Parts: sequence; structure tokens; C-alpha cells
Amino acid sequence: METRTVGAGAPVKDSRTPLSNVRRQRLNSLSRPVAARPQGVPAAAPIKRSVAYGTAAASRVKATPVVGDLAGSSSTRPQAAEAVVAQPSPAPVAAPSYGVVSDLETILQERDACGVGFIASLKNEASHKVVEQALTALGCMEHRGGCSADNDSGDGAGLMTQVPWKLFKEEMPHLNEVTMGAGMMFLPNDDAAEAQAKAVTEEMVAKEGLKVVAWRQVPIDSSVVGQFSKATQPRIWQLFVEGSAGVVGDELERQLYMVRKLIEKKKNAVMGAHAADFYFCSLSSRTMVYKGMLRSVVVKAFYQDLQNSSFESSFAIYHRRFSTNTTPKWPLAQPMRMLGHNGEINTLQGNLNWVASREHELSNPVWNGREEELTPLCSSAQSDSANLDNVSELLVKTGFEPTEALMLLVPEAYRNHPDLMKTYPEVVDFYEFYEGLQEGWDGPALLVFSDGKKVGARLDRNGLRPARFWRTSDDLIYVASEVGVLGDVISNAHNIVAKGRLGPGQMVVADLTTGVFMETDAISKELATKHDYSAWLAQSLRPLSAVGPSTFLAEPMHDAATVLRMQAANGYGAEDAQMVVESQAQSGVEPTFCMGDDIPLAVLSDKAHMLYDYFKQRFAQVTNPPIDPLREGLVMSLEMRLGARGNLLTPSAASYTQVLLKSPILLESELTAIASDKILKSQSFALFFEAGKEGSLEAALRKLNADVEAAVRAGCQCVVLSDRPEGAMNPDCPPIPTLLATGGVHHHLIKTGLRSNTSIVVDTATCFSTHHAAMLIGYGAHAICPYLAYETCRQWRTSSRTVALIKAGKVPDITVQDSQKNFKKSIEKGILKILSKMGISLLSCYHGAQIFEAYGLGRDVVELCFAGSVSRIGGMSLDDLQRETESFWVKGFPEKAMSKLEDFGFIQSRAKGEFHSNNQTMAKLLHKAIGLGEENSASTDAYQAYQQHFKDSPVAVLRDCLEFKSDRQPIALAEVEAAEGIMLRFCTGGMSLGAISRETHETIAIAMNRIGGKSNSGEGGEDPSRWLRLGDVDGEGRSDALPHLKGLRNGDLATSKIKQVASGRFGVTPAFLMNAEQLEIKIAQGAKPGEGGQLPGQKVSPYIAALRRSKPGVPLISPPPHHDIYSIEDLAQLIYDLHMVNPEAKVSVKLVSEAGIGVVASGVAKSNADIIQVSGHDGGTGASPISSIKHAGGPMEMGLAETHQTLVRNELRDRVVVRCDGGVRNGRDVLVCAALGGDEYGFGTVAMIATGCIMARVCHTNNCPVGVASQREELRARFPGVPEDLVNYFHFVAEEVRNGLADMGYKSLDELIGRADLLAQRAAPMAKTSGLDLSFLTTYAGPSGSSSSRRLQAVHENGAVLDDEILEDKEVMDAIINEKTVHRSYEIYNVDRSTLGRVAGTIAKYHGDYGFAGTIKLDLTGSGGQSFGCFCIRGLEVRTTHISPALHVQVLGTVGRNVGAGMTGGLGYFLDEEGDFCDKVNTEIVAIQRVITKAGENQLLDLIQSHVERTGSPKAKSLLADWPATLARFWQIVPPAEKNTPEVNPEVELAALFPASVIAVAA
Repeated sequence: METRTVGAGAPVKDSRTPLSNVRRQRLNSLSRPVAARPQGVPAAAPIKRSVAYGTAAASRVKATPVVGDLAGSSSTRPQAAEAVVAQPSPAPVAAPSYGVVSDLETILQERDACGVGFIASLKNEASHKVVEQALTALGCMEHRGGCSADNDSGDGAGLMTQVPWKLFKEEMPHLNEVTMGAGMMFLPNDDAAEAQAKAVTEEMVAKEGLKVVAWRQVPIDSSVVGQFSKATQPRIWQLFVEGSAGVVGDELERQLYMVRKLIEKKKNAVMGAHAADFYFCSLSSRTMVYKGMLRSVVVKAFYQDLQNSSFESSFAIYHRRFSTNTTPKWPLAQPMRMLGHNGEINTLQGNLNWVASREHELSNPVWNGREEELTPLCSSAQSDSANLDNVSELLVKTGFEPTEALMLLVPEAYRNHPDLMKTYPEVVDFYEFYEGLQEGWDGPALLVFSDGKKVGARLDRNGLRPARFWRTSDDLIYVASEVGVLGDVISNAHNIVAKGRLGPGQMVVADLTTGVFMETDAISKELATKHDYSAWLAQSLRPLSAVGPSTFLAEPMHDAATVLRMQAANGYGAEDAQMVVESQAQSGVEPTFCMGDDIPLAVLSDKAHMLYDYFKQRFAQVTNPPIDPLREGLVMSLEMRLGARGNLLTPSAASYTQVLLKSPILLESELTAIASDKILKSQSFALFFEAGKEGSLEAALRKLNADVEAAVRAGCQCVVLSDRPEGAMNPDCPPIPTLLATGGVHHHLIKTGLRSNTSIVVDTATCFSTHHAAMLIGYGAHAICPYLAYETCRQWRTSSRTVALIKAGKVPDITVQDSQKNFKKSIEKGILKILSKMGISLLSCYHGAQIFEAYGLGRDVVELCFAGSVSRIGGMSLDDLQRETESFWVKGFPEKAMSKLEDFGFIQSRAKGEFHSNNQTMAKLLHKAIGLGEENSASTDAYQAYQQHFKDSPVAVLRDCLEFKSDRQPIALAEVEAAEGIMLRFCTGGMSLGAISRETHETIAIAMNRIGGKSNSGEGGEDPSRWLRLGDVDGEGRSDALPHLKGLRNGDLATSKIKQVASGRFGVTPAFLMNAEQLEIKIAQGAKPGEGGQLPGQKVSPYIAALRRSKPGVPLISPPPHHDIYSIEDLAQLIYDLHMVNPEAKVSVKLVSEAGIGVVASGVAKSNADIIQVSGHDGGTGASPISSIKHAGGPMEMGLAETHQTLVRNELRDRVVVRCDGGVRNGRDVLVCAALGGDEYGFGTVAMIATGCIMARVCHTNNCPVGVASQREELRARFPGVPEDLVNYFHFVAEEVRNGLADMGYKSLDELIGRADLLAQRAAPMAKTSGLDLSFLTTYAGPSGSSSSRRLQAVHENGAVLDDEILEDKEVMDAIINEKTVHRSYEIYNVDRSTLGRVAGTIAKYHGDYGFAGTIKLDLTGSGGQSFGCFCIRGLEVRTTHISPALHVQVLGTVGRNVGAGMTGGLGYFLDEEGDFCDKVNTEIVAIQRVITKAGENQLLDLIQSHVERTGSPKAKSLLADWPATLARFWQIVPPAEKNTPEVNPEVELAALFPASVIAVAA
């Protein structure tokens, strides 16, 4: 054995392609997005932090078990942010024998997204050129990555290549690439630990009968490494290992894999804290990975091997990482050992739990019975990419093709797929078979991969990542996630012999051994015929119809009185029965409500709540997108399987015997058949415990777990958990809460390694809403029979009241069976919506993924039944839950006969129901205090009564459980900053004009402008007339400019300083953006995170429709906000776009509170946002599904505290202003928010109340009685408010803040902001539990700098951009200002992003959206970057040469499925040359017809002629040559808004009040 140290690590010059100084400045500025800090503005005080790689914060830290190969720099996770110093981490805990449950807290610490691609020689010709080109492409993806707070430490970049044997053999000629493997290793930066790591390696290599031939120290240049990365930089070594005699190829790869896994186990057992610092980047005879926490442009300079011309490879995968977190972790850089991943696995926690549950049962003869030595396979301490890589690697080492492994792990949407069925239908059986063995890893993903023999790329089923590929004449294959990164290669178009892009679920692969390049069709056909999957399925999978009948009951099973008792005993209230179940039975749609959720959290309430209410649904924001179930339903599925899972590593016809369910919601007849199925060996378990006996609930749970375990060990493949009484209800035997039982059994089976041996079916009375169903499935249920909900439907339909309503024509006449069918349909649709909030497509992937957070459950409950779930505030114990369950059960045994259910008032405010913070008493007190509608009549005494109201109210939000404990003596009020300064920090929420009336919207804006605060436009654009100050106000306070308002003054301005960008639709124009002080990117809305806007058609008046570029009376249901924001780098791009178009406007990003928001906020800060807004779940809304209002998002206090703490810990706090909103109603709320870290404070519903809202809670109906939230003219005329009302309110709040500061001895909010240590949990007892723990909120994060300095920072810049060069041209500016014509030419590169956005903004600044009469002609040569031509405007003409990602009006070529899924306006014309176009249209969204009107024909003809004139398209010319025949082959796509236009409807006259955009598509 020899040890070689190569090179002295001398600095190496940057070898990037030469650029002009301006271009280099632009590249550098794009590579390092720096938040500008004006001179004289201090940064946050430096925070002591753990800097030694492999150490962790010593203070307030809880250890997490280290399992497997830990891809992280620490084996611990901090529970609270404090100033810390470096100390050794505690020793890792050995993994238990079975099922280590994944921990969501650990998973949430790191989120990432990336730029990725590969280059490969089909001839398998190794060259340095391939490496050089990959490095060039990597450098051009710098803007797709992120940097730490030092703006120099990259989040990660690297290459995977073939092992560079030529280079190594020049130094060590005795190396044999056939019989040897080479490893790239990160070792601890400590002499003793480094020596121990080498010793462990050599020991395990020798034990396996292999031999360490040499160690090589990798030559590096550390001078190019950023400060943060350098502090954690490992020592980097290469290892050369000789395999066993005669072992080569795949068997050698398996030997090296086994050795690496044994080394990982050994290091975890003996190396303590240093184990996490010892990591194999790769160990293979074929591939090697060079990576690190580097910026992409310095990878080559850092690794000197990459500069050596002897470093040759026939392929190279390149990857640039953008992490939302900033803790430097070298192992998390990519590529991994097999994959490079751009995206996010949304179902990770479930995937990890399923892996843990069955890894001990995996086997294949190639492992010779040593499979157990390969476990654990995964770890929640690793990233999603690393875990997916682990599973992929196991499959490939076992003998699967890498293409095969990725197809079964990341399956395409093969149902309802016309192209698939036409070209490779065999693959359906392949996917169906493997669904029974392996759940999908679901989420947006572009995966590039290699095993050294094949190199390829795979896109997820939604296609939510860009990926293009090219093949050149010299047989080089290029794949990139972005056009332009390959520069000269792609610009030389004559070299390209084939090109394309990956569509949803598609794949390409280059086989280096055969020289064959294959696309999806060929790959799928090859793998689908590898086995007779059709025959296998016939033997192993039964449809549900083969088990038993599927029939709805035709009449009720019980009398009405018994059903009432059953409902009451199981937690139903009147609202649940009537507003939820009966509404769904009638309409088949989940009910809608308004005004947000203003009742106490379940744990704070003095009312009994069902267990489901203690959880909130998680949702996608920033790091991955929600999807739109309405428009993307084709890729979604509710299918589930019943029965044991087989052995994934040895698939065969005998792998499993399962039942296929099309839906998880079972009928009672289906349940009966399943429960008695002999093949599944189903067994039922009753869920009851003994009432009144302490500890009996826990005892019953533990007995249930033991009984189920015994049954599964005996062969039971279907466990039925039922709370259905066998006879009459027993008052002494209440049911175990079904969710508790399901989660308990699920986790017990995971921990015993039995979970994949059975399925869980739940037969329950307590599931009647979409949230209930999603929770049961999320915690392990395969299927649910909601028997009491079905019975409620039957009772409703047969009741005399319903019969009378049907006769009166007020309710549709549906059968008893249809009522149940409607309920089932609404639950299924609701489940799809909940999946879509998290960006998940398949219920089988959502199953067991636990995508919820607990608010108010204690450790004993979580550990027994919901292991791995986040529960940060403690709460209810099992004994507490037992008492609450019993309190429901006794309601089923009343002394007097029941006539109706109790109205709990959880949705609507009721006199004896649950407390609502926004109640009519509160509204009246506020109206009196501000003197509503009567200027100069505000009353301080009345405001004090308003304050007292809150002091006397029940605890409703977490901040009500906190009190201030100041460390100072009170001071005089005169010493405290003035109210005027405090009010500058006030903002109002993003309430859209449409949801509320013009009167309300404009009154709020005027009031906020008077006090120097900011109102928010909300979604929907803004009338340009509001951008002008009033100068014609008369003595009555009236203005002709705003005749519907009163109480006006000259100088008033009705514009909203914050303009919201909820999507690219609805009034977002250059002029709108240029008339903003701030631009808010709404990622999520507090009342319904993960969902889009919902404006009922009756509220879309002609005025609203004009602002939103839509049609009057047509409902507007938006996709989820920015559901095209696929990752953190896409958000960074949108921030860049907005800074580009309006460089004087700050950009804010609105997030909603959920666990992990701090890590997301770090990514947002690194993305160059100026402001981060944290909203709570209790925000108001004009219209939203009830389950969304009630069950999604977290408390504002939790999100604010986590955001502030994480930004401080990552030294990013000085970059951004943090704004918060969520039920802020008074000065005390502001003070608590300040202590938790908020710089600015948003007021939503209370601002509406201050303008006259009386909390009628009918916003969704257009019937607001005081015109606050209505578009009806007669109701708007009743609007009572004037701007001074709101001004008075904010003055009162500011004075309350001043008094609070004085009492604490603080002179300004600056001194209080971030001082969470001044907060303490109140000692007052809670109604339900003593287990509440709010220490998370009272943790001091450390010094965070001056809030006022942050607020006064200059707008963050994009750096030098091409638009500035254009606008610096005096003739160009003269043409813009004076409406002349000018013609210029420029070169453009892919780093020139958002090009022409600033030019368009400048034109709009002077002339508005449509007023420019001049022409700016620009010829651009090169490859434009992202967002090319964003916010283009009339008069800006651009011609591009070479490749550009600019949008085209017409598309020539074939179309995919789901055509029209996003259309709400405009028309589409599609040429159907194959005769299969109709199969690809989403007919739920649009109608399809031939071109049947002359106006439509003329429109289509004009579009094609225009296309010919602009492009010279030969195809378009041929279409025009035989127009009658051409016209007959076109289809017209018609969204509902266009059905009565002259181009569509022959009976409609040629007139259109609001013309919509028209897109012609020739397919």
C-alpha cells in the first residue's frame, strides 16, 4: 500500500471563458446575489457559531440517532436558537434492530433544488473535452445555485465522471482498472479522527478479503473556498482497493458496495461525533464524484485534477445546488453516488418509514444471505436526494437496470395516457406490477443518473422540471435543465442531429457499452418485456369486484333517534351534520365558507374537540409547488392496494396477492366482503376501552397493538379496525379514537418490521370530512368505510324535511343511493385537493407520509401513535384524550330524548358555542371607539373597553398564553418613540378587490397612505385612476374621481403601496408593477395555503372583470399561487424578474406558518428578497373550502419565531425585513410579535371591521349587508366607513404599543424586536391539559441588529444587467420618452436573465401599458437566459438569432395530453393530423368543437398568415395553400368564458366587451 500527496494546493487562476468586463461583472453579480446594505447601516451583531466540521451547538440541543451513512455535518439538531460555541457532538445512538421511524423535525432542516445535466459520448470515448464542457455548463448554472451568508460559500456543486484511471496510472502505474475500485472520501479535519477513519476503512476492507492498494491525497486549492465552507471543509482523500481474486465488473461493484456499507456501520459504532465527518462520495470501479460546498465556477479551480488534461471520461454529470438552509454540509453537495437530483421528494417521510418497515425482508441470491448487513438503507438525517440515491443504488447493485430502478421508484402517470397506449402499452403492466412492491417517491424531480455503464435522465410524472436533450453529429449526448448552458455546442446548430425535451414521466439514456441512445418509448418497451408482467398481474392482483359487490344501501339502517345518539357520541355537531355531510350529500362538493378560522386552537379551547382537530395539514411553499387538481387531475390517482407487499429485490409472479382499490373510500358492502376475505386472511379488531378507569385508553391501545402484531405474524394481510358497536352502544365502552388506533397500529408494525406484511382498513363513525380521511390515510390506513357518514346521508334524504324541500324545488331530487354517492365523491375530490396542496399526485405515495403537524399533543401521544410527527408545544396526554373522548361518548346517552345535535359553533359564531375572536361584540366596541362613519368622534374610553374585551375573553391564540417579564423599570410615556413612527410599520393584508368592495379597498388604501403605512392590492390588479392624488375634494369630503367614497381630503392617494403578484394573471402588467413601492409574491394564503383564489361568479362585476382581464359573471378559480414555482431557485428567478422590471420596488415573499418555515425563509433571504412575510393559519378569506379554513397552516407565532431564530442562526437576519400577520387586533399583539422578531405588522380582518364590517360571515355569497364584501350596487351604497375611521384605529393601536413599551422600560420597538426572552408562559391553568409548553416561543435567538436599519435598507439589486446597457444609450431613452423609433443590436448570454423587463418597465413608467406610440427595435444574438422578454410591452420589438427561450404564439408539432387544462379565457385552434387530438383534451375544463363560425375562421386565418409573415414557416404556408381542407382538420378549444363569443357561437353578434387573448396552436 502507498500513500500519495499530489500537489501543494497552489492557487489556480479562474479559467472561465473570456468575457467583456461588463459581461464578467454581470456574471459575477448573478453568481453572488448580495443584499445591499447602505453605508452606515450596521449589520447584525456577529453570532458565535459552531464552525468545526462535525461539531454541533452545545446549548439546548437534543441528539438524534445517527443511522446509516449520515449525509450531514452534525449528528444533532438544535431545538432552539441561541448564541453557541463549538463543542463536540454527543456520540451517535446505535440503530435499533427494526424500523427506525423517520423524524420530520430532522427532515425539515434541509431543503434544496438545483441545476443539473450531463454530457456523454455514445462511442464511449474518454476525453478531457467532455470534462471541460461539463465544467463550462456547470459554471453557466451558477445562478441556479445559492450561497451562504458570506455570499461566497456555495451550497454545493460537483461532477460525476468515469474513474480517471489514465490520470491515476500516470502517478501509480501499478493500478489495474479492471480489478480495482477507487473511492473519493471526505475525512474528519482532525489528525486523530482522520487516522481512525483510515484504520476503520482498512480494517473492513481486509475483513472482506479485499486489499487497500493506495491512499491518494486529492490536490486542492482552498483559497477559492468561501469562509463558511472552509470552516467545515473536510480532508479529501482517494482510496484504491483491489477486489477478490477473479472478481470484476458487476460483482466487483457489489463487493465495493458491501465494503462501503460495512465501513459506514463501523464508523457509526466507534467514531462518535466524528462519524458524520467521514463520508464516501463514491467507491466504484466505474464512477467517481468530485463535489463540495462550492460555487460552480470554482469547482475546477478547487479540484486541480479537473484541470489536468489526463483527466478523461466518456461522460460527466454536473450539478449545482441551491439549499434553503445555509449550514455548510459538504456531503449534501451533489451528484450523489448514482443520481443528480433537481427537485424535492414531497412524500419523503412516508418513503423512509416504508423502507424501514420492510428493509429486513429484502433478499436476493446475489447477496448470499448478507442483506441484513446492508441495513439501514435510509436515514431522515440525509437529504431526500441522498435517500432516493440509496434505494436506487441498492436496486442497481442487486441487478436492476438503472432505468428500471427509476421507473419503479418514480413512475410516470400511465393511466388515461393516449400516447402511451398507442406507442408502448406493455409498460402499463410493468407499472401496475411494481405498484404492489414499491410506493412511488413523489414530487417534482429531474433525475440524471449513471451506473458507469449507462447515463440518463428521468422526469417526474408531472413534468415539473425543465429538461432538454441534444445529440450531435459526433455522437455526443447533452442533457441540461436550462438552454444556453452549453454555449457554442448548441449554437452550432448544424452539429445537432436530434433534439427534444423530456415530458412528464419521460426518460432518455445513453448506453455507453452498446453505443445506443434510447428515448422513453424504446426504454419502456425493452423493460416491459423483460418479464411477462401481464401474467404476473393476473396471478397476483384482484380487482375489488372480484372480492364482493359494490352497492349503496337503499334505506337507513337505524331510526332517526338512534342516529342522533350515535352522531353525538362520536363527536358530530349540528354544523358537521348539516354544513358538511348533508351539504356533500346534496351537491357532491366540499362546502365553502369565509372569514378564516378565528376560534381557539383545539388544545386551548374549553370545548371538546375530535382528535383530528389537533393536527394541521402541511402544504407546499417555495421548495416545491402545489399542483392544481382541477387542471392536473390526469396525473393524480386515488388507487390503493390491500394485502402484503412482496420482496422488491426478487420480483416474480408469486411476489404478492393483493386487491386493487380504485378509491380508499369503501362502501359498506365492500367492507363486508373485504373483512371476510379468505385470501387476505382478514381479521377485525374492535376499538373500545373501559370508561372511567385511569389509563384504560393507553392500555387498550397497547393491547390492540399486541393483538394486531400476533395476527399479522400468523398471516393476516388485512387488519380491519372498527369502532362500530356489535349491538347497541355501551355507555361503559367508548371507542378508541380511530386516528389514535390507526396511527398506533401503523407505527407498532413499523417498529416490529411487520408493516409491509399487512394492510389497514378502518371502519369508523368519526370520519365525515376530507381532513379526517386524509389524516387516517396519512397515518397508515389503506382504506376507510365512513359508515356513520353514509347513514347520515341516508337519514337526510329520507327525512320529512328533505322530502318537503324536494317537493318545493329547493333541493334536487336525488335518490338515497345518489346522496351517498355524492358524499363519497366529495370526500374523494377533497382528498385529491389535500394531496395537491403538498404537490403529491398519488394517494399511494401520500399513504403513511404523515404530512401533518400536531398542535397540542404531548410526547406520550406522539411517540406511541404519531412517531416522527412535529409537535413543538406539547399538550394533551393520553389521559387527557381519554377524558375528552369520554366527554363525547356520554352525549350519546342523554337523560331526555334528543331532538337535535348540539351546535358547537366551530364554523359559525353561536351564543353558546365556541368563542370567535372576531365576534359582533368586538366589532361593536371597535366601531364605537373609532366613531365609525363620524369623523372626529373617536373615543379613548371606548377603545379601552375594546382592550378590556380581549383581556376578559377566553384564551384563543398562543400569544394569549404569554406574558411580558421585563428586565427594566417603567419609564415615562414621553420617552417612548412617537405613534407616527410606530404606524410606519403597519400594513394591511392582501384583500383582493372583488372579494371586498371598491369602497372598502380604496378606503383602506387611503387611510394607510395617510399614516405612512402600506395597504396591499391583493390579487387582481389596480385601477390606474388610483395612482393619482386627489385635488378636487369638496367641503363634503367628496371627489368626482372617487364619487362612491366620503370623508376624503385633498392630497389623498388611493393606491396600494404593496402590489401583490399572486400569479402571472389577473392584472399583473408592467404599469401595475411600476406603480408600486413593494411587490409581494404571494406564495401561500393563510386561510387556504396550497390553494388558489376563489371568486364566485356573482362577484365578478364588469368593473372587476375589466381589472382582471376576464369576463363578467364567470367564476375565477385560480391555480395555487405560483404553482409554476417549482423550487427555491425558481422563486429566486421571480424575485430577480421583479427587481428587474422595477428596480426601485422592494420585493416581499409571503409565506404561511408551518414547521420548517425557517429553512424556507433562509432560502428566500438568499434569493435576494427584501421582505419576508409570515402569515398565520387564521387569516381571513372571501371564500374557501371549510376544511382548508380549519385544518391547514400553523399559528403565526410559531412561524414568526422559527423564521426569526433560523435567520439569526444562519446570519441572514440583517438581509431582510420580517413582516407578520395573522389575527393581529391590538397593541398587545404588536408587542408580542415584536418580541418574537417581527419588524412590521399586518392587519387583515380587523381593518375591514374598522371600515364597517359587522362579521355577518357571508362574504362568499355577495350578500354583505353593509357593502364591505359585496359587488352589488345597492349593498355597496350602505358602506358606512371613511378613511379616518381606520386612521383612528391605528392611532389607538400605536398608543397602546407606546404604553406597553413604557411599562416595560423600553423606548422603541427597535429595542424590543427579537427579545423573546422577555416573554414567559403564563402560569394560568388550561381547561384541558397541563402539558402545554411554549418554550419554543420564549427562546432568545441572539442579537439581531437594528430593525429600523433593515427597514431603511436600499432595494436589493440584481447587479449589472443587459437592460442597463440598453437604457444607458441616450438615443434609446430619448425614443422611450419622446415616442420615437430606434434600432439597436446586442449580444446575449444565458446569464442575461429577465432581459427586457426593465426596458418594458421604463416604457410603462412613462406611457402606461398601452400608451407608447414609439418603437424600440432590438436585435439580440445568442442564447437568452430565463424569463427572457418578461413583462414585454407594446412598442418593444425584439428579434433573436440562435437559441432563445422566448415564448412563441404558435406551436408546430404534436401535443401531449391534458390540452386546455389551464385555460380560463381565450381560444385555442389545434390542427389534428393524427386524428387523436380529442383524446388529449381536458374536457372537464374546456369544450371542443370544429371551427363553425366565419369570425372563428377569419381569426384562425389571420393568425396563420401572421405566422407565415413573421417566420416563413413552410408548414404554415402549406396549410394556407389548401385552406378548405386545412380548416376541416382544425379543432377549436373553448373555455366557458368564451362560449358566447362570435368566434364560437353562430348566434352571437360580433361584439365583445372585454376581448381576451387568443392563442393559435397548429399541432
